[in-house]
Amino acid sequence: MAQQTTSRRAPGTPGALSRWVQHKANARTIRRLRTRGGRQMGMDLLVLHTVGRRSGEPRQTPLAWFDDGDGAWLVVASGGCSRHPDWFANLVARPDDVRVELHGTERVPVTPHVLDDAARAVVWPRIAAAAPHIDKHQRRSARTHPVVRLARR
Repeated sequence: MAQQTTSRRAPGTPGALSRWVQHKANARTIRRLRTRGGRQMGMDLLVLHTVGRRSGEPRQTPLAWFDDGDGAWLVVASGGCSRHPDWFANLVARPDDVRVELHGTERVPVTPHVLDDAARAVVWPRIAAAAPHIDKHQRRSARTHPVVRLARR
């Protein structure tokens, strides 16, 4: 009798179906963002362009962004899982390859900077006020959602 092998994934990480659905939803959101504008569910969106840390393949991720007051964008590495989202790992591994695309603009090269605890504490109230659901996810999570500042290069 043939034995069936099953792979177990870590708790709190998405399965294959969940990842497939997310990729399809991201692609649709990016298409809509490019044609209709960069706002969805009351939040401003951008397309983050990264390069896969292992594959070297280009990646695109729609993300909500928040103005930092100095001409840069703040994004929160949430993902709703017990681990950081893939885009965050790609951004950290290949910071020189990061670009941002806003509705109607070309890709802009940016320098990502993960905020330390003190800087994060300063900007988090603004993020929480603008997107209460992100704050709710943070309060329920065992991990701290990093905040990344993206400044034009």
